[in-house]
Amino acid sequence: MIGILEAFFVFLTGLMIVFLVRHYIFTLTVLRRARKAQVKVQYGKSDYEPTVTILVPARNEENVLGRLLQRLTEVTYPKNKMQIIVIDDASTDKTGQIAKDFSNRHAFIEVLQRRQSEGGKGKTAAMNAGFGQSKGEITLCFDADYYPQRDIVENLVRPFEDPKVGAVQGRVVVLNEPQNTVTRLVALERIGGYRVDQEARDNLGLIAQFGGTVGGFRRSLLESLGGWDENILAEDTDLTFRVALAGYRIRYVGDAECYEEAVDNWQAYFTQRYRWAKGHMQCCWKHSFSVLKSKKLGVACKIDGLLLLNVYFMPLLVLISIIVGVPLILLHSSPVASALWFSVPIALYSFVGNFAPFFEVGIGAHLDGRQRIQWLLPLLVFTFLYNVLICVKAFMDLLGSKIMRRNHSPSWAKTHHLGTGNYYIADSPTKREVLP
Repeated sequence: MIGILEAFFVFLTGLMIVFLVRHYIFTLTVLRRARKAQVKVQYGKSDYEPTVTILVPARNEENVLGRLLQRLTEVTYPKNKMQIIVIDDASTDKTGQIAKDFSNRHAFIEVLQRRQSEGGKGKTAAMNAGFGQSKGEITLCFDADYYPQRDIVENLVRPFEDPKVGAVQGRVVVLNEPQNTVTRLVALERIGGYRVDQEARDNLGLIAQFGGTVGGFRRSLLESLGGWDENILAEDTDLTFRVALAGYRIRYVGDAECYEEAVDNWQAYFTQRYRWAKGHMQCCWKHSFSVLKSKKLGVACKIDGLLLLNVYFMPLLVLISIIVGVPLILLHSSPVASALWFSVPIALYSFVGNFAPFFEVGIGAHLDGRQRIQWLLPLLVFTFLYNVLICVKAFMDLLGSKIMRRNHSPSWAKTHHLGTGNYYIADSPTKREVLP
């Protein structure tokens, strides 16, 4: 019995070490590149200007939609090459009227209003409906609570001059960071995830992740893939791997910044991360075998892709390793298992940010010149413990659905956006633009 427990414990700690090495490589890659800041990535000719369709799915977003649409009228991309489609998905507030008002004033803004009988089936269904009316060569996506930089469209479309690029992802920055502790901790996670994790994967030629917003696709590719899968909660991760498995590259564009209204309380945090965890686990079961047998992905992309697909299982692995490891101490296990026990607190410490380990968050904050926010790093241990509960529930619910053969019922899992507070826009890590 002890031998079986020891073997299982060694296996778990081995997996955690693999994840740790991966994230250390990511961090060192970004640090090394930061020292060569004078080297700029050249995506192609500056006069590359394809036609662009921007999809804005919205359901009861009267508090924030006007802010986004006003900003989109101010972007510097040629308006004669832009088509903005606002999908009013059976809203019961003033969302539809706000969209119509902008459409009446700007010819490049269109409104697709979905009736109660067809709406309310989720963001993916709304996006598919909007995509059916899109005309641009490039399709970009923005959630209603986001606020982009004026030059974001040209920054996002420039990588598409390379025919091997099928999708792009910009950088997400938390707009309401000063609101409270929750928003500050979310900001830390975003810093680690985008400033280090995404940038490193792009630099290393791995699979950068499409985040569902502030990004886009080559229209012809998205059409050939059949659009968004309405039965997957994490439709962004699902599309990430469908694009990669089709043989196209996803580029991360760090200077294409857009600002989001993050969740501002622990209940909203739980609801959002539970949806992400469950959806990501769905993608893991759906795509892992395809990644392994793919002839279009290199060995490095396959390894990193599998680790990316399994990232929401990491809190579970840390928890299980502790549960398995405690009896080994009490039963006086072998010196090898005892020595490996030191890796458990290291893993716990390193995965406090769950998806962006503490050292990635710390380095990302340092590179952004965010010295003050680094004082909050120890608090990420509480978000990690909270994510353990979230991921356990997501796994158990998904496992129950598999056993009972229940399919996911598509619906909007919305985060309520207020559109108020001390918001600021980051033009750069050192220069802030106050939003009135």
